[in-house]
Amino acid sequence: MKPVRSLLFVPGNKPAWMEKAIKYGADILILDLEDSVPDGEKAAARPLVKAALKDLTGKGQTCNVRVNGFATGLTLDDLDGVLCPEINSIALPKVETVDDMKALDTLLTHLEKKHGLDVGTIKTGLGIESAKGLRNAYDIVTSCPRVTGLSLACGPGGDASRSMGYIWSKAGTETLYLRSKAVLDARAAGIPYPTVSSWWDIKDLEGLKLDARFNRSLGFRGMTVMHPTHVPIVNEVFTPSAEEIVFYKGLIEAIEEGEKKGTAAVVYQGDMVDYAMARTAREMLAFAESIGLNVE
Repeated sequence: MKPVRSLLFVPGNKPAWMEKAIKYGADILILDLEDSVPDGEKAAARPLVKAALKDLTGKGQTCNVRVNGFATGLTLDDLDGVLCPEINSIALPKVETVDDMKALDTLLTHLEKKHGLDVGTIKTGLGIESAKGLRNAYDIVTSCPRVTGLSLACGPGGDASRSMGYIWSKAGTETLYLRSKAVLDARAAGIPYPTVSSWWDIKDLEGLKLDARFNRSLGFRGMTVMHPTHVPIVNEVFTPSAEEIVFYKGLIEAIEEGEKKGTAAVVYQGDMVDYAMARTAREMLAFAESIGLNVE
């Protein structure tokens, strides 16, 4: 699984917006057929999204597609209309149970055969937008090998706050448990890079930075954002700094020096460190390298 620092929603009925979205620097663009597309334009948006997928992927941009949920009756037509090898992942909203994920798996298997794709080619992420979805997150993720990501929605208004009943604040304390449980379930289920959508204030970029740092401290590895101006800030926060890279490299070197002297626990920058911390350091350096940083 590749780390994802930033995911940016782009309305699927806006060809010009999808075309220019590549310049914003998001690790993944989510071409949307759901909430950002008016009901009367959803069918017409499908070929636009498929064309954008082919164009953007050809230019090196990774793209996901968010389709409409089962309750709308549009899911099958959405999937059939956009399915192609260029899709990185399909996002189905309102997944709350194992049966929901199994139903999506069945649809994708049918459509992969129809479109000449190997079964299992199309991956999906679990988007948590409800109390039931969060309650069942671990079971949902482990029920289907297609699931390679997990993203929690815990912003103001919308489906998540209505379902879970919290009153959103910039401090985020009211969703601390929700965020922590999402990370715990993701990691326990083998998803190493969970993401979160928690900041929708377009103008408060300093608040976004604080929220992103909070999310990173909890174990999230990236964020879904609603506006292009949020992408560079999120990318910066979730990218290991030069100082962090130096720290982790030095820690590994200290452990290796200790091994030469017959010990696996040494003092490094005033703290006791051991093999477990060295494994963490190597994991963080691998993460940095996977997003293109030079760690040598």
